[in-house]
Amino acid sequence: MIYKKISLDSENEKIFLECYIAEKIPHFTRKAILVIPGGGYGSVCDNREGEPIAHAFMARGYNAFVLHYSVISNSTGKVFPAQLIEASKSIKYIKDNAEEFGHDPNKVFVTGFSAGGHLCASTGILWNLPEIYEAIDMPYGYNKPAGIMPVYPVINNHTGSFRNLLGKTELTDEDIAKVSLDIHVNAESSPAFIVHTVNDQVVPVANALDLAKAYAEAGVPFELHIYPDSPHGFALGNNITMLDVPKWNDASIGKWIENAVYWTDKISE
Repeated sequence: MIYKKISLDSENEKIFLECYIAEKIPHFTRKAILVIPGGGYGSVCDNREGEPIAHAFMARGYNAFVLHYSVISNSTGKVFPAQLIEASKSIKYIKDNAEEFGHDPNKVFVTGFSAGGHLCASTGILWNLPEIYEAIDMPYGYNKPAGIMPVYPVINNHTGSFRNLLGKTELTDEDIAKVSLDIHVNAESSPAFIVHTVNDQVVPVANALDLAKAYAEAGVPFELHIYPDSPHGFALGNNITMLDVPKWNDASIGKWIENAVYWTDKISE
């Protein structure tokens, strides 16, 4: 395996992309996945929702990349859409280096968790924001992923994350609408694989349901998995990421990643 760190901000060493590149195998082309850890846009929880997720997808035939993006604990005043620009830079890097790394540039997916799920979903829904193309020289649509996999994502109902994302303590209706992703879904949005739990008390399951409803109304392919019983933050749903929370180790929930891989295979056909 090749491991490298790529700077995404020449003025801030904490904004970077971790690359986990598998050795090439003859007659096999990998997919690629950008992994975006959560943290409420206040931190980046890469210890549970970064490297372990990357390794899990690598074992299933992907090259994996973990995004360390602007949050209030590592940047000076960078607010939305800075994080989406950083994610778009990452997707561009992944596609630009596809031949060297041995993955298909047309099969670049994004997954993210909690607030990272919001940024993940943003890459597939808000990929055409003008601010992105003002910041990055690339063809229109080059940053649009083949599919998104938001896991227990913030979508439209998490004041704390939105305050951090927008750098404001008081949010107007206009502020909330700007970053509430369900109202921006349209026919050009990337297909979605959505995961949540019924009794999530940190990010209500209504976030996932509203996103799925928006996809259904827009006629864009999606798959929705709602599990009955786990606290927020189950990550891989196994003993690698469970820490001391027994309900984070659930074999049923842990199947989400296998289902996600199968989903990417089907939509890539």
